[in-house]
Amino acid sequence: MIRIGKISYWHVHADDYTKQALEHPGTELAAIWDEEPERGQAKAAQYGVPYYASLDEMLAQDGIDAVIVDAPTNIHRDVMVKAAKAGKHIFTEKVIAPTAKEVSEIIAAVKEAGVKLTVSLPRLYDNYTQTIDRVLREGKLGKLTLARVRLSHNGATANWLPAHFYSKEQCGGGALIDLGCHPMYLVRRFLGMPESVIANFGYVTGKEVEDNAVTVLRYAEGAVGIVEAGFVNSHSPFSIELHGTDGTLLYGFPEEVPVVRYNGGSGQWEKLALEERQPYAFSQWVEHINQGTEATENIAAAIDLTKLMEASNRSVAEGRPIRIDELAE
Repeated sequence: MIRIGKISYWHVHADDYTKQALEHPGTELAAIWDEEPERGQAKAAQYGVPYYASLDEMLAQDGIDAVIVDAPTNIHRDVMVKAAKAGKHIFTEKVIAPTAKEVSEIIAAVKEAGVKLTVSLPRLYDNYTQTIDRVLREGKLGKLTLARVRLSHNGATANWLPAHFYSKEQCGGGALIDLGCHPMYLVRRFLGMPESVIANFGYVTGKEVEDNAVTVLRYAEGAVGIVEAGFVNSHSPFSIELHGTDGTLLYGFPEEVPVVRYNGGSGQWEKLALEERQPYAFSQWVEHINQGTEATENIAAAIDLTKLMEASNRSVAEGRPIRIDELAE
């Protein structure tokens, strides 16, 4: 049984990952630390486990094997390096950290300690992504020329997101680094890493962070990736568009399954049978711990995600495209 220490309930999905730890037959929740003691004590009482006022003290416990990190993004580097040095396996909410330099420090600590790291990138494992991967392997779309993925909700206009999600210091950004992570890692999955990115942020509700965002990814052979995210849209379905020289695939509108139309097909839109979804990242993490394997693809995608987020933020700050090779590691 893997005994887990929970690091923070700052993130909106912290209880979801606690639930996964409680429901998985190979894990149990053993302790909680939170940078806000009152919140941590309340969660410890709720889940019936000890609360530690000191993170160092919790990490020093021999009875804790691993941690789930849902702390503010700006302290991810510090808490994960500490956890790795204490010999604890790490599961973390995306992004790993706000900058490529911080991610490199985390990865180095993880490798040196020999612990297992896995990052929550849930839409990589959903059935529609597996289905799209199959279509791309079959080459039905020809050479991809454009990928567009959009994810947006009304968190800022309907005021249901926690106030700290608008803290630039804690989050490292707004709609793009929160919701936009999912479209970003999906575009990277479909098109690979770009040469450069250029981003544009909107501030509809006047928050410190952007609530409306678009990043355009530029590729050497002419393809374009478009990532869209927002906190200010009431009826904006999650959607994927893939366009190639021989066909187009759409997901999210008008159908809840991918539809494809391609050269050599029937000339009509074809609904695709969905592949099986892959196990959730949390279950993959447990398997890596038990089998002594590495989450190689997951970690590579997470590292690239931070690079794309950092480049997008720099693009807005500097008013220019940012080449991926400009980022310091």
